[in-house]
Amino acid sequence: MSENTLSVQSATETKVANALQQALTTQKPLKASDWEALVPDFDTAYRVQYANTQLKNEPVGGYKVSLTSEETQKMFDSDSPFYGAETKSAWLSSPAKLPLSELMDPLLEVEMVFTAKEALLPSDSTEQLLAKVGVAAGVELPDSRFSDWFPALSKYLVVADGAVRGRVVYTADTKANVNVADLATVDCKLTLDGKELGTGKSSEVLGNPLNSLKWLVGKLAEQGVDFPVGTKVSSGTFLLPPHLQKGHYVAHFSKYFADVELDVE
Repeated sequence: MSENTLSVQSATETKVANALQQALTTQKPLKASDWEALVPDFDTAYRVQYANTQLKNEPVGGYKVSLTSEETQKMFDSDSPFYGAETKSAWLSSPAKLPLSELMDPLLEVEMVFTAKEALLPSDSTEQLLAKVGVAAGVELPDSRFSDWFPALSKYLVVADGAVRGRVVYTADTKANVNVADLATVDCKLTLDGKELGTGKSSEVLGNPLNSLKWLVGKLAEQGVDFPVGTKVSSGTFLLPPHLQKGHYVAHFSKYFADVELDVE
């Protein structure tokens, strides 16, 4: 593993990281225009994210990958995905309950979740990665410490803010014997209190959610960040995310996975 390139921050980067943590603690959002000039590129943004993650004094439980569809990349003027680190307490087993007041301005995304059963390497093919992970269904709740963030926030501030990290709810790993191609053929229907909110396909995630996982493993290796056993990855949304409301959410998958259930109170 190469040297961690994220661990040395400037005073300005530390200032931004502290402001993000303060916004989370007080539930008072930041105004994006006050901070855009301080986070001018992805390298800065990832260093701010790393510094902010350290302030949480909690181990990283996994990562979320964002901007895994052409539509969402266009929204944020990017030609590649982003990632955000999620600490262990952000990962919730389905069925889950969550007070809406715990989050600031959340959305809801339907995802596939991978859990590393052994070390993942950037040289691994998608077939090798699949052999090394458990595969589950999930819903991810992106959230932001900036006001009026979706879909207008600077891509660099999105990354600095943990790729707008929030919570991830996930099922048990599937017991189905799936191959790489299978994971590109999963449909999902999302409902709130029994009313359909939308449908989506796993192929929206870079053609196959395993491509998202491979991208992440490569990106972390470039930055010198370890990928230990047990690390989870929420790999990208099947559908354009609605705003989170109170009620009973069910993400129903066409095959392989149990429903993801979330009660927002």
